[in-house]
Amino acid sequence: MPNRLASVSSPYLRQHADNPVDWYPWCNEAFEKAKLEQKPIFLSIGYSTCHWCHVMAHESFENQEIAKLLNESFISVKSDREERPDVDRVYMSFVQAVTGHGGWPLSVWLTPDLKPFYGGTYFPPEDRQGRAGFPSILKAIAKGWKEDRQTLVIQAESVLSQLKENKNTAITPTSDIGALLVEKGSEAYQACFSQLYESFDSTHGGFGGAPKFPRPSNLDFLFRCAAMQGAKSDVGAAAINMAAPTLSHMARGGIHDHIGGGFHRYSVDVEWFVPHFEKMLYDQGQICVNALEAWQATGDARHIWLARDILDYVIRDLRDPQGGFYSAEDADSTLWDDTSKHAEGAYYVWSNAEILEHLKSDAALFNAAFSIQANGNVAEANDPFQEFKGKNILRMKKSLAAVAKDLNMSVEEASDRLVKSIEVLRSIRSKKPHPHKDDKIITAWNGLMISAFAKASQVLRAFDADLEAEAKHYLNTATQAADFIFNHLFDQKKAVLYRSWRTKRSDAEGFAEDYAFLIQGLLDLYEASFDAKWLKWAVQLQAMMDALFYDSVAGGYFNSAIGAEDIVVRLKEDYDGAEPAPSSVAALNLMRFALLFESSDASSKPKASDHPMQGYREKALKTLMAFEYRWSQAPQALPRMLCALELALEPPRHVVIAGDPKSDNFAALVSVLYESLGPRRSIIAADGSEAHAWLANFAPWISLMKPIANKPTVYLCEGFTCQAPVTTPEDLRKLLSSN
Repeated sequence: MPNRLASVSSPYLRQHADNPVDWYPWCNEAFEKAKLEQKPIFLSIGYSTCHWCHVMAHESFENQEIAKLLNESFISVKSDREERPDVDRVYMSFVQAVTGHGGWPLSVWLTPDLKPFYGGTYFPPEDRQGRAGFPSILKAIAKGWKEDRQTLVIQAESVLSQLKENKNTAITPTSDIGALLVEKGSEAYQACFSQLYESFDSTHGGFGGAPKFPRPSNLDFLFRCAAMQGAKSDVGAAAINMAAPTLSHMARGGIHDHIGGGFHRYSVDVEWFVPHFEKMLYDQGQICVNALEAWQATGDARHIWLARDILDYVIRDLRDPQGGFYSAEDADSTLWDDTSKHAEGAYYVWSNAEILEHLKSDAALFNAAFSIQANGNVAEANDPFQEFKGKNILRMKKSLAAVAKDLNMSVEEASDRLVKSIEVLRSIRSKKPHPHKDDKIITAWNGLMISAFAKASQVLRAFDADLEAEAKHYLNTATQAADFIFNHLFDQKKAVLYRSWRTKRSDAEGFAEDYAFLIQGLLDLYEASFDAKWLKWAVQLQAMMDALFYDSVAGGYFNSAIGAEDIVVRLKEDYDGAEPAPSSVAALNLMRFALLFESSDASSKPKASDHPMQGYREKALKTLMAFEYRWSQAPQALPRMLCALELALEPPRHVVIAGDPKSDNFAALVSVLYESLGPRRSIIAADGSEAHAWLANFAPWISLMKPIANKPTVYLCEGFTCQAPVTTPEDLRKLLSSN
């Protein structure tokens, strides 16, 4: 008989609905039962596409004897880390503090008042090689709770006190934050660059050894270094020569899905070859932006095709018919030839026989291009469980030009035939049992994807004016996703966001990352569409984010909202990992708002009572200083936050384009702005509309900027001093190159 999880919306929780464990979701009912029965809580946190979560579920949570131990001595709670990232971060911080590592599934034991006292990650179903198995741990904890409960409670209090002290401390901002940031920020920039330079793998790209994760924030930082220093400077060239090759190696490796597009989560080896096959939406959005900036930095068209590969995959496989984007696709899937079995990567790997059968005369070319071997191409060292025996993971070890030369054909012919072969195999693969799709729509991750589509729409036009139709399609896709969030995950009366949607809106209100990532997406969408409704909504969301999450004393943003009753300690994320920390993105958002609404010229400011959009820069600087303890001592922990420092250290820059945004001449001028990397500029449309008047009410200096001779006109400004206006793309290029 299904347990309580059968009635929840989370795909991850529903995967455990038939377990013999008497599961509760994370809820007051579970907490009250634990208090009433004076039992500890066993909290298991994971997500629906987590491979080792599936393993532990099969080995332990489907086991009747283990379920009996859980049901007798504990109140068992399942939580989806994607629905409740605040819960996950509290208890992940605890496990990392006491064990030195973390991961999923996350297994934590709590007192009835939610204080953690023991934890770990995956536990095997029996004792192995001196390591206690899950049943032994359950018995030991149950005994300890019964016989020495006070010790466990004291231990929980002690660790919580350390978490509060370590995670929420900050240097108190001085009266001259700007000067302090110039000194410390410059040092942190240099130190982060040096750390990345020293750990860069010049052979395979990426940083450090196996396993290798994309970590887009590192590439964000390197591209900003190149933009600030100049692409041809020593530092700029070195930065580009780390970031762009990393993307190229990833694109050629097995971490890239060469048949369906997009990227898997990470590779288990240093060569980006053997991936962990799950696909996450947040990776697609961030890596796409990296690829767009790689083209701007290098002019190499392959980076544009990589960005399109990602976006087209997301549209095809992760887009809800109503416009939102799904969260993920699983690593595991049913075997094609034996539906009773599951295996990691089964959907993505190929035997040589399959390639020969389906591609026939094109098989030789395909096999040479993608390193296909008769007996499989995965070495035993990278396949300890023999899951890929006799199978091939596609990767491109040789350039297409080299492959074409070996087979005595032109590069054009080889490219055309490979494209057709990929289409054939995509069609064949679509008939295989598809990996589980987590069709939960998460606000934060949709914000990252909106940014990617919005930016791509502009960069694609700059790359090739003939791709106008594709650029419009990407902009429409971003717009429809924003509309979905507004219609389904935003309470217009309360002005609050909600975390997720799956057939209906979840009960959980949004967290700091939901606000930060969506605000970033809306700012990018404004600069791609010049539709001020996105800017107005972003302003509204920033006000709510400040009210719910901002630390007005020390600066920075808590992960969970003020007054959250089921969170034992409010933490601030201080690591830009697979996703950037909310405060890192918020700091940059605030600086972008300051560029729009805060002038350095006091005489041009409206009265404070008439200007609700003030204090952005102050909050941004205070947020940066709140994490100074982290980015000054370990700058590589917060590369995305260091990107926000650019706007704090550099003079304000604006591009105002006066004219009709729908005209071809206006679009041609905008495209020039995206042709290459450059310092961050606020891009504003002065189109004489009601929206323009609204913006000019808070930034009066733009009201004077008009089209010249009825032509769209660009005003390039730095430090609120503007260059002579220009009206042609050629003149704008000259102006940009001289600034």
